[in-house]
Amino acid sequence: MATQRSTQLQALESTETWDIIIIGGGATGLGTAIDSASRGYKTLLLEQADFSQGTSSRSTKLVHGGVRYLKQGNISLVLGALKERGLLLKNAPHLVHNLPFVVPNYDWWEGPFYGIGMKLYDVLAGKQGFGRSKVLSRDKTIDVLPTLEPEGLVGGVIYYDGQFDDSRMAVNMAQTAAEQGATVLNYMRVEGLLKKNDVVNGVVARDVEMNQEYRLRARAVINATGVFSDSIRRMDDPDAPSMISTSQGVHIVLDRTFLPGDTAMMVPKTDDGRVLFAIPWRDRVIVGTTETPVDDISLEPRALPDEIEFLITHAGRYLVGDPTEADVKSVFAGLRPLVSSGDSKDTAALSRDHTLHISAAGLVTITGGKWTTYRKMAEDTVDQTATLAGLEEHPCVTRELQIHGYHQQPESFGALASYGSDAPRIKALMEKRPELAEPLHYERQITGAQVVWAVRQEMARQVEDVLSRRTRTLLLDAKASIEMAPKVAELMASELDEDEAWQQEQVRRYTKLAEGYLLS
Repeated sequence: MATQRSTQLQALESTETWDIIIIGGGATGLGTAIDSASRGYKTLLLEQADFSQGTSSRSTKLVHGGVRYLKQGNISLVLGALKERGLLLKNAPHLVHNLPFVVPNYDWWEGPFYGIGMKLYDVLAGKQGFGRSKVLSRDKTIDVLPTLEPEGLVGGVIYYDGQFDDSRMAVNMAQTAAEQGATVLNYMRVEGLLKKNDVVNGVVARDVEMNQEYRLRARAVINATGVFSDSIRRMDDPDAPSMISTSQGVHIVLDRTFLPGDTAMMVPKTDDGRVLFAIPWRDRVIVGTTETPVDDISLEPRALPDEIEFLITHAGRYLVGDPTEADVKSVFAGLRPLVSSGDSKDTAALSRDHTLHISAAGLVTITGGKWTTYRKMAEDTVDQTATLAGLEEHPCVTRELQIHGYHQQPESFGALASYGSDAPRIKALMEKRPELAEPLHYERQITGAQVVWAVRQEMARQVEDVLSRRTRTLLLDAKASIEMAPKVAELMASELDEDEAWQQEQVRRYTKLAEGYLLS
């Protein structure tokens, strides 16, 4: 089934009243759309930009229980996340896989201390564990992480967690929602809420591409907009107090030579108490993250100089090949919606658990949480919303629902592994049009067929959609992505029936955006 914007618009225009309208096309909104539609509710999801354009495409790429929450004593959060981690691996094996992590020990007490903590992690995971943790000798630690700083190294602890591709997951979730009967639209901005007798009963939305306004009725409206949650709540109640405190997390991307092999490194406590990861991802290494309180909420946040310095300094402290700014292939920032507790400015101490709020006018807001627990957040939200709206009760079925692209041996598709069951159709497109099989850049494996596929099947509308979220090129090599932009624009223009002026404007806008991911 093709997920095309034109067919989604037709469904939008032919429906008089929805059961549930969801505002926000990140992990939480898309998960909620899948849950709602799979229960049989008439579901509409509206996203102001592209799916997962904000926070949900800028994560550390981990599907995890949250080792650091053990230290905080939040066992229930860890236990719930570990269960969801297991379901994600089962339902989306083309995007989620097992990843070993090593905690290097530079003091004699760290091995026993972290070893006991990881054994508890194993116990909590139970049958859904990804592997058993164990204490490593100094030599074995260096064998596993050959570029680890050896001076003062005592040993290490190895444990197992999950890794995934966040925005590819989001795209496949949009497709899954559509296959379940939902209507999902990107570039459809909600500008207001509709009410009847002081109860929210719809939204005012604008098609950003066509500049057309829609007044859409629903029995319930869900606000799943992450860091933008408070702005939607104030469409309902201008005096609504803030629920969200925003934290910025920054990552730098390095060449794999800095951390060869398939094992990640986790530093449980940096100078300021943060957890630091160095993680192999595709042909790169992601180093992150930071925890910086910010007030400016933007779809395109920018890393601060001290955040970049922090990551480069700490990477150099633990890796033999001390990275410099010149080694950074890309730097990306994401904003986390943290549920605020009083006047606390310590974002590391604010809640990562999700919060469900229903206003006096019936606006449902779901916020907080993390990628790993999106499915459970969605289940809780739809349970409450269906009761609120008086919808016929239907049980949640998403524990067993496979995500679009599901395939048990995705590695057999090579460079197209993350497409899962869609990979043969992309290969067929290459065979039909051999020119689309050629890589678009000598340093990246991205082909013209992937661009065409993104437009035809994955609702990509702009060059950024393809290079940032459908193929991840912006995050993996910002400079190469800029050089690819003209060819991507040309291929997209042919598919979208756009002219030369559109191509030039797309390249100009993309270049300006991508330059913000470069340090030099």
